[in-house]
Amino acid sequence: MSRSIRGTERALAARLPPAATLARWALAALLLLAGVHKLVDPGAWTDYVVDWLEPFVVSPLWFILANAAFELAIGAALLADRYTPEAALVTAVSLFGTSGYLAVVWVTAGRFGPSMVRDFGLGGLALAVFAAAVADGSHDERAEGK
Repeated sequence: MSRSIRGTERALAARLPPAATLARWALAALLLLAGVHKLVDPGAWTDYVVDWLEPFVVSPLWFILANAAFELAIGAALLADRYTPEAALVTAVSLFGTSGYLAVVWVTAGRFGPSMVRDFGLGGLALAVFAAAVADGSHDERAEGK
């Protein structure tokens, strides 16, 4: 790679917020957008509740609406940089759990393969946000009221 391209890359990177902040904002945006979309068009999401899962949820619609509320709350916390390690870890566990569920549906019914792959990758993003927040340590001070 030429020196001029490297210089341009460095100049651009220097103008961006830190990588941990960008990752947190991206994860927050994902959750907020998904939550809003679930409220606006829950029917687009109820297909993810397959027949054998239905007995375990109140109804596909209520399951999606509850998920929307969860995503909006977690997304808002991440955007505000509040309870970031906890919010990111809960999100990672949720995304990896969803990936496992989607893997079962993909293997048994051939559905949701791309969503499984996407959610697994987003689980990695959530883990990165968690790790960065814990390494930063600023959440400890906020939790102690400092």
